[in-house]
Amino acid sequence: MKTLGLIGGTGPESTIEYYRLIIEAYREQRDGNYPLIIVNSVNLKLLLALVNANKLEELTEELTAAIEQLARAGADFAAFTANTPHIVFDEVQRRSRIPLISIVEATCEKVQMLGLKKVGLFGTRFTMQGKFYPEVFSRAGVTLTTPNDDEQNYIHEKYMGELLNNIFLPETRERMLAIADELKSRHAIEGLILGGTELPLLLRDEEHNGIPLLDTTKIHVERLVRELIG
Repeated sequence: MKTLGLIGGTGPESTIEYYRLIIEAYREQRDGNYPLIIVNSVNLKLLLALVNANKLEELTEELTAAIEQLARAGADFAAFTANTPHIVFDEVQRRSRIPLISIVEATCEKVQMLGLKKVGLFGTRFTMQGKFYPEVFSRAGVTLTTPNDDEQNYIHEKYMGELLNNIFLPETRERMLAIADELKSRHAIEGLILGGTELPLLLRDEEHNGIPLLDTTKIHVERLVRELIG
């Protein structure tokens, strides 16, 4: 059996969701057996401070060290339970002695499988303004659209101030869905990537007004379970 290593704590609620979903999916496909999982819960406050300060080399070092701890503990492969750390995914993968499975690449594969050519992206400001989603999606010929500056500020503030603190308010949900409607109206998006692993805890429906809501947590979990089983 392979052992999966997870970098968790970024944030805690989504890490719990990863753990629950991986076990559920694995048991369904493996006659009630349980997967081997090691979770390394890192210091979210420190990592966010490094991202905010654009100290990407230090962020890379912290995450590489965390992956190495998983490798020493016996993990055969690993993953981040969040989108934002993928800012430095390529460099961490280069330094890691075990394979990493990207949430961005898994999501791109899903979008291609669904035949979508133009999708919107919600997430933290770091995710919405970062290069890591556009680089992967442009190679696949998929157009990626983000909200305008005011909408991005709203989503980021609610993400950091509410979602990461396990606060999920109906008025926040309604405003987020209104922004999704605006993206569809302005850019004719065919789907919306929930590019923050806390977002599906707020926006739990699979679609909104004909827009598929692509849960990156579930998409990533599907990919990780395939690796565990394969």
